[in-house]
Amino acid sequence: MYLLTGAAGFIGSALVAHLNEQGIFDLILVDDFTNYPDKAPNLDGKKYLRKVERDELFATWDAEQWPLKGVYHLGARTDTTEPDVELFDRLNRNYTREVWHRCTRWQIPLIYASSGATYGLGEHGYVDDDALAEILVPLNEYGRSKNDFDKWVLTQTETPPHYYGLKFFNVYGPNENHKGRMASVIWHTFQQVQKTGKMKLFRSHRPDYADGHQRRDFIYVKDLVTVNHWLMKNLPAPSGLYNLGTGQSRTFLDLAKATFVAMGHTPDISFVDTPADIRDKYQYFTEADMTKLRNAGYDQPFASLEEGISDYVSNYLLPGNRW
Repeated sequence: MYLLTGAAGFIGSALVAHLNEQGIFDLILVDDFTNYPDKAPNLDGKKYLRKVERDELFATWDAEQWPLKGVYHLGARTDTTEPDVELFDRLNRNYTREVWHRCTRWQIPLIYASSGATYGLGEHGYVDDDALAEILVPLNEYGRSKNDFDKWVLTQTETPPHYYGLKFFNVYGPNENHKGRMASVIWHTFQQVQKTGKMKLFRSHRPDYADGHQRRDFIYVKDLVTVNHWLMKNLPAPSGLYNLGTGQSRTFLDLAKATFVAMGHTPDISFVDTPADIRDKYQYFTEADMTKLRNAGYDQPFASLEEGISDYVSNYLLPGNRW
C-alpha cells in the first residue's frame, strides 16, 4: 500500500497512472478534492483504494496507521508568483514536516518533491550536492520554501529508512490542464496556436541571451514518474537530495518549434516583454547535473524534447485526453 499526496494534481495524477500501468492499485490518494473540481478529470478511470482530504490526512493516518510500503509526497503550493509566506509555511514547510515525522516514526520510505527552483540564478551550479543547500539563493517564495525544507531535512538525526528529495526541473506533459499560468510553455503554445496559429514567447531582457534562447531543462512527466517509481521499488540509492531533469538544456525556441511541428503547423513565433512581476525572478538557464542519479543505478534514457512533445500533443492535447 502506498500513500500519494497531491494525487489529483499534474504530477500526482501522472504517478497514479504510471503505478496503475504497473499493476499497482493499493493506493491512498490525498488532495484538496473539494475545492478544485477542475482537477477531478485527472483521476477519471484510475484505480485506488480510497481518497483522503488533505486537511484530514494526519488525524486519519494516526488513527488507522496504515501498513504503508512508501509515501510519495507531491502535494505543495507550486505557484512561483505567490508572495504569501504564511501559505508556503503551512502547505510546503509545516505540512511536509508532518509527513516526514510519520514516515520516521513508522519507518516508511519517503519520496518528496523539491524543485530546481532552489538553485536560483544558478550561481552555484546545478549539482545536487547536499552540502550546497545552505548557500543556495532561490528567486521566489516557492523556491525558498522548498530549499528551507531541504535544509531542515539535512539536519535531522532521525529519518525514514530511505528518503529522496527530488529537485524537479521544468516538467511538462498530460494532466496539467488545470494549472493555468503555471502550466508548461508547451501547453500554452498549444493553446495559442489552436486559437491564433501563432505563439508569443517572452523576450530576453539580458544582453547575453537572444530572444527565445533562454534555456531550461525540460523533462517529460512520464520520465519523471518513472524515476519516482524506480527509486521506491528498488530503494537502491543513498538517501538525500537528487536532481530530476534530463541533464540537457534546450531553448524555448526549440520547444515552441517542436510544438508547432507536432501540431502540423508552420512555426510563427514572436516575442513579448516578460511580465514585470516575474522579470527579476526569471531563470535564464537551468540544466540538471544527473550524475548522482546515474551513479545510483538509474540507466534509462530520457525522452528528447521533440519525442516528449510529440507524444504529449498527439496522444493527449489534440484528442483532449488525460493520462
